[in-house]
Amino acid sequence: MTFLRILVGTAGAVVAIATLGSAVRTVVVPRGEQVVIVRLVFGGFRWLFHRGNEASKARFAPVALITMPLVWSLGVGLGCSATFWALGVEPYRDALVLSGSSLTTLGFRTTTDLPTLILSVLEGLVGLGLVALLISFLPTIYSSFSRRETAVAKLHLRATDEQGVASPATLLIRSQMIDGLDQITEMWADWEDWFVEVEETHTSFPMLVFFRSPVPTRSWIVSAGLALDSASLFSSTLDVPRAPRANLMIRTGTLALRQITDFFGFEHPSDPRPTDPISIGREEFDDVYDQLAAAGVPVKANREQAWRDFAGWRVNYDQVLLTLASFVDAPPALWVSDRSISYRRPRLIRRR
Repeated sequence: MTFLRILVGTAGAVVAIATLGSAVRTVVVPRGEQVVIVRLVFGGFRWLFHRGNEASKARFAPVALITMPLVWSLGVGLGCSATFWALGVEPYRDALVLSGSSLTTLGFRTTTDLPTLILSVLEGLVGLGLVALLISFLPTIYSSFSRRETAVAKLHLRATDEQGVASPATLLIRSQMIDGLDQITEMWADWEDWFVEVEETHTSFPMLVFFRSPVPTRSWIVSAGLALDSASLFSSTLDVPRAPRANLMIRTGTLALRQITDFFGFEHPSDPRPTDPISIGREEFDDVYDQLAAAGVPVKANREQAWRDFAGWRVNYDQVLLTLASFVDAPPALWVSDRSISYRRPRLIRRR
């Protein structure tokens, strides 16, 4: 019986400590880490909610996020209850009640034995810590979400035509009509900053990847594609002075999307060649080229060279863009989520 108590008590302590470690690694550690409990919770809710409509998909990430503190509390409570039983609190129902009383700091069940009293105090501190984590965690998540969506909404309003379809061609044409293409260079700097922040927040708090935009037709990954394709067209197809900011934004965005893709364990080419195939066909590019020319946007006379240059830019982010769009089930969008891609399922990655 003594051996059984030691075994159960040790197992309970391991469960409680591992659960607390999961909370700390998810909320406190400023680095993206794969946490098994978080993966299981979000994987289960994703399987459940993504079978529904757009409204159901939008509820998936918030519901899973709110569930995480409950899961952490349950893990700590069950682990400590096993340890209480191992210390002599019997029957197990009493140990479970004492654990719940200690974790919630309600104090409806007390103990006078020194070992159980110490454990009860420690569990109460852990309970308070979990509440503090929740209080700080949710505002951090929604603050990052709000900043992300402000830029997303601004870009979509600029890039959406009268039929409600957002495209890089519409963005370039509207920019030319309103204030000239030389003013669009300011946008490349803004979106370079946006990609830097998205990389940091969406690997530190990976649940943000699944948070959908308030407007069903918008998406953070669709906006990323819009920005990157607009810059690629600007650099390859438009007959305008060279804009280094556009090229820097493409590189920053490419690396940011690769980092997020790597975090979730998807495979992708690390150094694609400019001549590698891309998901966009030549006919699609020609349609956009003609659309720009018809709207009075200055385009390069050498269409063949423009296509090769565009494909050379797009190949850098083509697969990671489509992989993430498919992974988060983004709404249909030109050159992003309107085409399917085969990708490997995520594998668990150890982060150092």
